[in-house]
Amino acid sequence: MSSKHHKIRVGISIGDFNGIGPEIILKSLKDKTITDFFTPVIFGSGKLFTYQKNVFKLQTNFNYINSAKEVQGGKINMVNLTKENSNIEFGVPTEESTRMAIDSLEAATEALLKNEIDVLVTAPINKDEMMKYGFAHAGHTGYFEEKAQKKAVMFMVTDDLKVAVSTHHIPVADIAKNISKEKIKKQIRQLITTLKEDFCVQKPKIAVLGLNPHAGDGGVIGKEEIEIIQPAIKELFETGALAFGPYPADSFFQPEKYKAFDAVLAMYHDQGLAPFKTIAYEEGVNYTAGLPFIRTSPDHGVAYDIAGKNLADETSFSEAIFTAIRIFKNRTEYRELMENQLRPKAMHINNGVDEDLPTEAE
Repeated sequence: MSSKHHKIRVGISIGDFNGIGPEIILKSLKDKTITDFFTPVIFGSGKLFTYQKNVFKLQTNFNYINSAKEVQGGKINMVNLTKENSNIEFGVPTEESTRMAIDSLEAATEALLKNEIDVLVTAPINKDEMMKYGFAHAGHTGYFEEKAQKKAVMFMVTDDLKVAVSTHHIPVADIAKNISKEKIKKQIRQLITTLKEDFCVQKPKIAVLGLNPHAGDGGVIGKEEIEIIQPAIKELFETGALAFGPYPADSFFQPEKYKAFDAVLAMYHDQGLAPFKTIAYEEGVNYTAGLPFIRTSPDHGVAYDIAGKNLADETSFSEAIFTAIRIFKNRTEYRELMENQLRPKAMHINNGVDEDLPTEAE
């Protein structure tokens, strides 16, 4: 079915229910017309969400189902992972809330891989707590890389600013040894592909940040720019890729600079995400780029300090939903366009007959 006529099934994992996950999910779906735009599929618990919607005085109604195969359009679907009551302790991660976060994520991912949902939006998790109970990754990105058997790029996006990071959740002491020329080249190529297929950018321009202060200052404050980053950019540029840099990170995130590019590749987590979250504030979305499926999330964490107080802002989560939908439509239309371009055209055989003249049979 063409993406123009397909009402997209948006899977939602609930994160840690003692944080703000259920609150921002409920608030994002509170408009009664929301199902005119997409079909929500929450992987959680009916009793848990009934309790939380009462806490936040919301009137959301759910269509309870046992499997994503039973999803109905025009309704907010709840895949009921448990029929037991949940012990909610706002602001405190517990074994129950952590195990539910894992169960929700795994169930939603399974449905995504089976094409029972079209995209997945994940509410915030507590990574440390999840690892205590068997979750093997320091974040969503590594988890989805394992499921896809493919390397991804953590890509933080808004309309005006898009920032990827070369290294994800690793100690600062390990950053330098985890960057390489080949890795940077591969990531830039992936960003170019992502911008073309998922964001409709015809000729993406990528800014690459240096690793060291002042981008190494000509080698005085580090050699990585000279030995790794500059050669990667040069080799890509010679093949036609519009990659530029390395730029000093301390002065790059001024509007007249970053707005000249379609995306930025930072060398490590805080180098890219600190300015992104400052500039984007509550509108930023975390997109796991480069995978065969689409996953987004808000750009904030579990926020235990405000959990249960009706203070959480759902803007980033709502943006994550609609960003996932836009990417799905863009990617689908891009693939349809490419298939049409590659499809052989019917050949007319010249049999010597002038088709403008009547034949004897006429």
